[in-house]
Amino acid sequence: MPGVFGKGRICAVAAAPRAAALAEQVRRGLLETRTIELRLDWLRDSGEIDRFIRWIDAQRRGILRPRRATLIATCRRRAAGGKFRGSVAEEMRILREAARAGCGWLDLEIESAEKLAAEDLKSLGAAARLLISYHDFRCTPDLRGVARRLARAGGDGGTAGGAIKIATLAKSYGDAVRVMQTARARRNVVAIPMGELAAPRVLALRAGSALAYAPLAEATAPGQLSLDDLVSLYCAGRIDLRTAVYGVIGNPIHHSLSPHLHNAGFQARRINAVYVPFLVRDLRDFLEARRALGVAGFSVTIPHKETLLKLLDGCDPLAAEIGAVNTVVVRGGGKLFGYNTDYVGVLRALERRISLAGSAVLILGAGGSARAVAFALARAGANVRICARRPARARSLARVVGGEAIERRHLRREFFDAIVNTTPVGMYPHANESPLAAGELNCRLVFDAVYRPRRTKLLAMAERRGIESVSGLDMFVAQGTAQWEIWTGERAPVEKMRRAVVAVLDCEERGKSAAHK
Repeated sequence: MPGVFGKGRICAVAAAPRAAALAEQVRRGLLETRTIELRLDWLRDSGEIDRFIRWIDAQRRGILRPRRATLIATCRRRAAGGKFRGSVAEEMRILREAARAGCGWLDLEIESAEKLAAEDLKSLGAAARLLISYHDFRCTPDLRGVARRLARAGGDGGTAGGAIKIATLAKSYGDAVRVMQTARARRNVVAIPMGELAAPRVLALRAGSALAYAPLAEATAPGQLSLDDLVSLYCAGRIDLRTAVYGVIGNPIHHSLSPHLHNAGFQARRINAVYVPFLVRDLRDFLEARRALGVAGFSVTIPHKETLLKLLDGCDPLAAEIGAVNTVVVRGGGKLFGYNTDYVGVLRALERRISLAGSAVLILGAGGSARAVAFALARAGANVRICARRPARARSLARVVGGEAIERRHLRREFFDAIVNTTPVGMYPHANESPLAAGELNCRLVFDAVYRPRRTKLLAMAERRGIESVSGLDMFVAQGTAQWEIWTGERAPVEKMRRAVVAVLDCEERGKSAAHK
C-alpha cells in the first residue's frame, strides 16, 4: 500500500553547490527511486537557487512530472543544522517558489516553523504538503517533548495531510529504538536514527518510518547509507513489519561482506528477511534492544565471539567446547542459542588442499576464530602450534586442544605444513599490514582467514616465495552459508551467495587497479 509519500519509501538526497550538479543528481536519483529531497540550502547563493528552481519548473512535464516523482524541497537554516544563511522570510520565499515550480512537499525545520504566525504556516501548507522536521545532531532527547513541540508548530499531520520528521543522533541501540518507536502509531512519521549505528536507518522502515534517506553524492547527515545499498543490497523499499531481521555484530564492522552474502540468499529464495551490520561496542545495549529491533538471529565477529557465550540461554555442545560462538538464533520466548560454524568453514577450506592428519599447522592468534580453527584442526589429526600476541592465551588454547604454544622469535627456525592466520591483521582498510614477515613463512601452504582483501599482504608474500596461498573467502562462504541454513531451515543457494561476495571483491580490485594506473 502506498505511504504518505507515495510508493517511494527510499528518499534520495540531492545536495550540491551548483544548480547544474544538483540537476544531474536528480536525474541519477530518479533511476533508483521516485522520491527526491532537494537540499536547496546547499546551493552556493540565491542565483544558483533561483536557477535550479527554474529548472524544476521546466521539467515538470518531463522527468519530474508528479506521477513519476515526489519532490521534497528544503532550505534548512544553519540554526537547524543546514547551510542556508538567510532569514526565515527568505527561506519561506524560496520554499513557496519551489512549491510553485512543482515540489509537492516542503520540509520546514521546527526552528523556522516556531517563528511563523499560524496564518503564514497555513498559507505555506496550502502551497504544498508540509513535513515539519526536528533534528538533534548531539543526542536523542526526551522524544515526548519533541512530539509536543512538533504538534504546537503545526506538525500534527492535520495540515493538508502533512507529516513530521524526527532525526536525532542515536548513541546507543536503546536511543535508536526510541526514535524508531515514534513511527509505530502513525503513517505520517519519518523516523531517522542518525549516527554510526547504521542498521537502525534500515530497520526504521520496518518500524513504520515513512522514509529512509540516502545521499546521491556527499552525505548530508551522519550515518547515511548509500542509495545503492538501500535499494539493491537491503531491498529497503520492500521492508515491512513481517520482515525477519538478521545481522552481524562486531567492532569494527564496516568491512564485513556478510550483508552481501546473506541478503543474496534471501533474495534468491524470495524470503522476506534482511541482514544488516550492527556496530556493537556494548553487548548488553544490543541484547536489550534486539527484541524491539526485531532480530531473529545474528552472526558474531571480533571481539564478541567468546564474551557472548556467557550471555546465551543455550549453546550447541561443540560451540561450548570451543568456547566461542559465531552464530546465534533467537528461539521461543526470545531465548538465545549459540553455534559455531567457523569450525566447518576452516575444514572445508583446507581439507581438499592438504592432508590434515599428522600435519604440522601453525595458528596465528588465540581469539574466538582461532579457537574454532584449533579445535577443527586438532580433531582432524593435525599437530597444532599456537602463536599469539598474548603468550598466556596461546598457552591456554594449546592446552585445551592438545597442542603447543610457540613464541614468535622461534618461528624462523621452524617449518610447518601450513600456517593459518586468524588475526584481523591485514584486513581492509589496513591491507598494507601482515601478521608475519616474509622470513617467517617457512611452510608449504598459507591460509589467511581475512577475506577482504582477497589477496592480503600475507598471501602476496607467500606467493612470491612459491608457497601455496588460500584466501579466507572459502572459509567465509562456508561458515556463512551454514549460518544461513541454521536460521532459515532451507538449503542455501551457495553459488549465488558466493557470486554476490566475489562481485564486490572484484569491483574493489578493479577500482584499486585503475587507481594505480
